[in-house]
Amino acid sequence: MPILLSLLAAVAYGLSDFNGGIFSRRGGAWAVSLVGQVTGGTLVLLLVLVTDGSPTGTDLAWSLLAGLGNGFGTAFLYRGLSSGRMGVVAPVSAVGSVLVPVAVGVGTGERPGQLVWVGIVLALPAIWLVSREPAETASPGGSGLLDGILAGLGFGTLFAALAQIPEEAGFLPLALNQLVAGVAIVAVAILLRRDWVPRNRYAAGGMLSGSLGALATGAFLVATQGGYLTVTSVVTSLYPAFTVLLAATVLREHVHRAQGVGLALCACAVALVAAG
Repeated sequence: MPILLSLLAAVAYGLSDFNGGIFSRRGGAWAVSLVGQVTGGTLVLLLVLVTDGSPTGTDLAWSLLAGLGNGFGTAFLYRGLSSGRMGVVAPVSAVGSVLVPVAVGVGTGERPGQLVWVGIVLALPAIWLVSREPAETASPGGSGLLDGILAGLGFGTLFAALAQIPEEAGFLPLALNQLVAGVAIVAVAILLRRDWVPRNRYAAGGMLSGSLGALATGAFLVATQGGYLTVTSVVTSLYPAFTVLLAATVLREHVHRAQGVGLALCACAVALVAAG
């Protein structure tokens, strides 16, 4: 079940990014992202009203850290994509989001089997290859490497912090994570002098992205409560594969050879993790 939930999270994250990418072109990446976080947080708050849960102060502290990681990860990802090179920012951030929770999982005593470790090792180049856009020219903003690293640390912090929240806490910590992420996005946007205010109907597309993102984060949270963080974080982080598949099937975008290899490695990684 944890692996299935992690796959659900990966699919939902992939759909969310695909939808967000389409609407960000006209609605603005920062505005779409903010609308998404607020929408996701609101939906989870509604879920809190009909479910049980008794979060402690420690649980809420972890959710606060997760929200900061979520918000800053998103902010630096968008900054990197707008001022650097997507071919560097996307894969670096994706791999970084795996390394942090895997390190935390191992540090807290998790010991996956040998097949799982082989799957984890395969997942790293798989994510890199799927996320990377070849033949891009650097912009005056730089290579985007630093932004990719910071975004990866942010998303990795999100995964690692959420994994510390127990089942009895319910979904209030998840809602707090979403809302704190929205505040963090606005704060970074103001510091970077970016326009974060939703100004047209395309920004409303973030509502769908936010709903899918909340579903993904919720599925990941539940998965970590029944399985290893080292496993659930790796499977969830394969979400770029689903974004690429959607772009290929819906938008008829060309899948580059390296991305094809990455997709095959993603499938192998999931199979090995499941078998282990």
